[in-house]
Amino acid sequence: MDMTARIRSSFDRQTMMTTLGAELVAVEPGAVTITAPILPGAQQQQGFAHAALTFAIGDSAAGYSALTTLPEGMEVVTSEMKIHLLAPGRGDLLVARGRVVKAGRRLVIVTADVYARQDGAETHIALLSGTMVPVTA
Repeated sequence: MDMTARIRSSFDRQTMMTTLGAELVAVEPGAVTITAPILPGAQQQQGFAHAALTFAIGDSAAGYSALTTLPEGMEVVTSEMKIHLLAPGRGDLLVARGRVVKAGRRLVIVTADVYARQDGAETHIALLSGTMVPVTA
């Protein structure tokens, strides 16, 4: 199975991403992009995207970017993930762009930048950094 099909197959099994309306929109070696609409059920009390939505798609984009560096038969789990919330998630769509910083045999260091799209413009709303651990699928 090719890398994109393998990543898509894993993503499609994540029921949380389905619940959030998230979509896997790009897969490249060491980089993955995921989008999610800012639905009424994913907003905080002021009407912005809830930080949990931001974290969920950022974590998944970072994790899948790590998975692109691993052979078939492997998956990843998050060991730790830090988030810096930079601005409110205003608009109708979040875009998470994950990338690998350093891929090792036991640990993969990753980041993700999350943007809120409003009227065609993107605002950088979060930066995540963390560690993924390769595991047997």
